[in-house]
Amino acid sequence: MVGLPSSGLMKSRFDELYDYDVLRTTTEPTAFVVRLADPLLVLGGSQRDEILRDDVEDQFMVRRRRGGGGVVLVQPDDLWLDWWIPRSDPRLNDDVTRNSLLAAQWWYRAVAPVLQAVPKIHGGPLQVDRELRDVCFCGAGPGELFVDGKKLLGVTQWNVREGCFLSTLIPAWPLHDISLALRDVPDGLAESLENVTTARDLQILAQAEELIDVAIAASGVTRRRNLMLLP
Repeated sequence: MVGLPSSGLMKSRFDELYDYDVLRTTTEPTAFVVRLADPLLVLGGSQRDEILRDDVEDQFMVRRRRGGGGVVLVQPDDLWLDWWIPRSDPRLNDDVTRNSLLAAQWWYRAVAPVLQAVPKIHGGPLQVDRELRDVCFCGAGPGELFVDGKKLLGVTQWNVREGCFLSTLIPAWPLHDISLALRDVPDGLAESLENVTTARDLQILAQAEELIDVAIAASGVTRRRNLMLLP
């Protein structure tokens, strides 16, 4: 979950998701609400381009984030909410697990009142089969939410001396199409992705805007940026 310093970034043919150098100069806590026109693949900071098919860009936009975790498929209507928390902010902690739990608590306050089942926060270490580590939503990491045993919220973070970037996602739709992008599809991927629940499954998709607003309010971050990612 700990992000890479600039000097250790993976060389890649894909553009970075954010202008991270600008982000590091941001002194005010900021929430980023991201919208998509088309499905997007986001590689983790330490992943090699070669895990994806050579023709992947014929089907998907591809970007690279800084931070831990595997490749994730992000789709229109997903609840995608990121936070930049400067190092001087009292919300931030040197313990990366506790930082992930912040995001879990903020989202918990948003979704718990509208779900029939009580969501559970995974507070322990990363738990994922080795062969599935390259793909997000195939395991359980600190600060991630589960409903009836199925994963709802994914969390990753990037830590640098200036602050912490927390990235969170609640999928709107099933994630099986990620297999179309992988050079080698690991055994058990389809079964693992069946253990993901979506905003559609839980009938909260129509409330997406309100839930994002509540999560931001719970974080106490007052500066908000709405971003639209186009092809």
